[in-house]
Amino acid sequence: MKKVAVFGNAGGGKSTLSQRLAEMTGLPWIPLDLLKYQPGGGEVPHTEFKAAHNNLLQQDSWIIDGFVSLDTVWNRLAVADTLVYLDMPVLRHYWWVTKRFLKAAWVPPAGWPEHSPLLRSTLNSYYTVWLCHTKLTPRYRTYVEKAKATKRVFHLRSRQDIKQFWQTMAAEFES
Repeated sequence: MKKVAVFGNAGGGKSTLSQRLAEMTGLPWIPLDLLKYQPGGGEVPHTEFKAAHNNLLQQDSWIIDGFVSLDTVWNRLAVADTLVYLDMPVLRHYWWVTKRFLKAAWVPPAGWPEHSPLLRSTLNSYYTVWLCHTKLTPRYRTYVEKAKATKRVFHLRSRQDIKQFWQTMAAEFES
């Protein structure tokens, strides 16, 4: 486990899981939102983001979480040796987007650029949840089934799956 891609729908817990996994493994954690957005929420030009993303993929080790764009996600998944796909029920994604927004009044969300407009980002996430669920989730599911032949794949579909994932990681990295 050297190059880990954590992906899935908005509000699925990708950054929370990635941050904890980085602490456990010692691998560097790179939230894509920090590459794509400047402090305050302004977007980095896509060509600059892609160049940074491509450089990142050439590094020896990483945990990358997020999506950003179709033209980068498939490259990232191809380069990763380990895939962690958070595939929760769609209503849970909506709830976790709401929960992230409410908690942000006290604690900034993990992996978000400083001073990001949380209301606008939350509203965008509500739209993204359904779009991802209908368009991208079926493609992700097909991809991870095929990837099991050549990569280590964790397809997490429930809180119980996440709990089992942490037990597996603890057995590997805390012993």
